[in-house]
Amino acid sequence: MDQPVSDPRAQQQRLLDGLRAYGANYREFSRRFAAWLGLHATDAEALIEILTAEERGTTLSPARLSERIALSNSATTALLNRLEQAGHIVRTREHDDRRVITLRSSSHVQTLADEFFSPLGKRVEAAIDKYSPDQLRQFENFVTDLRAAMNAQLAQPADPQP
Repeated sequence: MDQPVSDPRAQQQRLLDGLRAYGANYREFSRRFAAWLGLHATDAEALIEILTAEERGTTLSPARLSERIALSNSATTALLNRLEQAGHIVRTREHDDRRVITLRSSSHVQTLADEFFSPLGKRVEAAIDKYSPDQLRQFENFVTDLRAAMNAQLAQPADPQP
């Protein structure tokens, strides 16, 4: 017997609810990582951004990090000072333009991050492995479209406060 077709609006709502829950869980893992390292949540968020960039074979500058975590340049500088003093990051000058600073994680914090996030990584990998490359491509396109819609809205002037 055929399954009844679900209400498309209800399905969309379930999907959006799932994405919101994913975002909340991501923030909770960041918060727990921060507590585990004895850091402020924003410091851990920055550290995760630096580690993630390195994992992908790229690097972040302080300006790019500032954009990623939505902090002012001065607040980002203070945050980087704390992370550097704690031995979690180093700032290097690797470019021809010596004014450009590259953020790198320390090997010690990389080891700690691997210890903390490895169990989650294995579970996430197992969940993703259930889907075909075509299904993942469709989901990737969907997430890209959602981000584009959100970025377009964020680019609009803010509504006046009520």
